Amino acid sequence: MTNKRRMLAGAVAFAAALGTQLAGAPGAGAAEAVTLHYDSSGAPDYLAQIDQAAANWNAAVQNVKLERGGSATIIFHETHDGRGSHTNTDGHGHGDIYLDSKQVDEGNDVTRIAAHEVGHNLGLPDHYEGPCSELMSGHGPGTSCKNAKPDAQESAKVDENFANGLAAVVEQARRAVA
Repeated sequence: MTNKRRMLAGAVAFAAALGTQLAGAPGAGAAEAVTLHYDSSGAPDYLAQIDQAAANWNAAVQNVKLERGGSATIIFHETHDGRGSHTNTDGHGHGDIYLDSKQVDEGNDVTRIAAHEVGHNLGLPDHYEGPCSELMSGHGPGTSCKNAKPDAQESAKVDENFANGLAAVVEQARRAVA
């Protein structure tokens, strides 16, 4: 199975797992916000920072909400291997986020790391050349950067990604396969 087909299958499985009815065709009326659940129990040293990262996203976007618990599709893990914090995600609301304690020991802000990695799960790419005000600039601005909130463009892109609820997520995956 190709990566594109896996993305489509993942998006469709995601819709089914949530038990959420897909919104109609674009323009058929406003869809309710997609609720994504996360599990932070695999990163016990960073529970408060993960919750704050989710709260920052919830304050910045309207079409998707993050909640701890439930049938989690975003799973946090704490690692100590020095590979750096990273995410394995389909960009459509599920993935595994790895928070590397060595990166934290170097002075990187845990809430910023968690919020940045959630951004990948919401469909945003890295932009390491960006300024500190841009969450997806990640570690690019250095350890002095503590901003853990998405900027207006990042928030708008996530809202666009989830504009028609899960229907938009599935349609994006279908277009990627075509």
